[in-house]
Amino acid sequence: MRVGIGYDVHRLVSDRKLILGGVEISYHLGLLGHSDADVLTHAIVDAILGAAALGDIGAHFPDTDDRYKGMDSLIFLEDAVAKVRQCGYQIENIDSTVIAQRPKLAPYISEIRTRLAETLDIDVSQVNVKATTAEELGVVGEGKAIVAHAIACLSRLTEA
Repeated sequence: MRVGIGYDVHRLVSDRKLILGGVEISYHLGLLGHSDADVLTHAIVDAILGAAALGDIGAHFPDTDDRYKGMDSLIFLEDAVAKVRQCGYQIENIDSTVIAQRPKLAPYISEIRTRLAETLDIDVSQVNVKATTAEELGVVGEGKAIVAHAIACLSRLTEA
């Protein structure tokens, strides 16, 4: 077994879509970043890469490279899955938490889990997404940013 942890934070701004786990969330603000700034997917990518000791998202998709400007972060996730499989690992499960004061994410959790599971090529029962607030503390609590944490568990691929 290999375990990796991921973390990401992005600032909320106007004139951007809010994308979490590959799902567009209805909200008047979106996340600022070089790609689509999907904070949840970025944390999961880091957890997967970390579990396989393959560095982090910035090493593979630097924000200084214009090829990744505005890119759908699910592409980064697909690439991370391919990289860990090439190293002989499979994803056992993902557990994640999104911390956002607003908007309320409960109505989107099922769709996010499904989208992530499809991209990870695993069963939805292997993907957990939780949402909580920051109890109005700090930049997240003030509604200025969204944070995500993720843990990935990998195991050696079994031969068929």
